[in-house]
Order: sequence, then C-alpha cells, then structure tokens
Amino acid sequence: MLITHDTRCALDAVVDLVNTAPEDDTTPDALPDVAALDVFVRKHEISDVGVLSAFDLSAVRKVRGRFARIFAAPDPRAAASIINELIAAAGTTPRLTDHDGYDWHVHYFAPGASIADHLAADCGMALAFFVVAGEQERLRRCEAPDCRRAFVDLSRNRSRRYCDSRTCGNRLHVAAYRARRKEAAG
Repeated sequence: MLITHDTRCALDAVVDLVNTAPEDDTTPDALPDVAALDVFVRKHEISDVGVLSAFDLSAVRKVRGRFARIFAAPDPRAAASIINELIAAAGTTPRLTDHDGYDWHVHYFAPGASIADHLAADCGMALAFFVVAGEQERLRRCEAPDCRRAFVDLSRNRSRRYCDSRTCGNRLHVAAYRARRKEAAG
C-alpha cells in the first residue's frame, strides 16, 4: 500500500489525537486546554489554522471520540460508516496544494475550515484509504494489558502488536522471560 507524505502526516496526527484521550477515569486528558491544542497543531505542522478557541477544543475532542470509534470498529463496514459521517460533516473539499516547500498534495478540508473539520477531513480520508484497500485491520490498539494506545500497523506482514516495541513490547518480553526463568528455577 503506497502511503504518501501527506497521508502519513495525517495518520500520525490522528493516532496522536486519539492517544490524547484519557484511557480511564484516573488518567488526565492530554488535551486539557487550548494551549495544549495549539501545541498539538504546531507539532503536526497543521496548516491553515487560525486562532484557536475553547469552541475549537471542544469540537476537536468530539472528533477525537469518533476517530477512537474507528480504531475500535469491528469490521470495515462499521469503520466506513463512521468515516463517512466524519468527512461529510467536515464539508470535504479536495484541492491540490504545494505550500510550505512540499510538493503537490491533496488537502481535503475546505478553505477556512475549523481545526476540527480540518482534522476530520484530512485524517478521515487517510483512514478511508485503509478501508478502501482492505487494510482496516491495520488500525489497531496496543495489545499490552496495561495499554490501549492506538497505532497504525505499517509493518510489511501486519504483525505489529504494540504501540511501541521499545516500551510495551519490551516490557512484556522481559516479563515473559523472567516468568520462564522463575518457573525453570522453581
């Protein structure tokens, strides 16, 4: 599956956005205020964003919840339904652009769109490409028991199980190794 630079940027943004949500009632929201949303926008170099407000923060959190539902969708039909709602509500307006030193690429959000509509359109279309390609199962949640972070499995053989092999994957492998050693010694 060919993933263009702008699609990869949108995938990174949607994964990071979904992962800002609290995992449960004991963890804080990683988008607690407009300043955090501004940091998110700058980190992901999201273009054409005006002055952010509390309204934008609320709208982005709602979009984030819909994106989370896509990562939890049991099948492509369910994922497609959510994606269709997102991109339709965003007023998707595909257009070619070559801004900020990047080659030609497609923006799906309408000129002057809010940050929530911008994310819904661009990130929604990035996820749509996976459903269209029959690759919806690549939109995953970490399999570590104490982690449910979202990620996109871009491995060649669709075998990635953890959001980060250096943290969650390594921690589980070390725990399994220690359990085997303890059992062998015991």
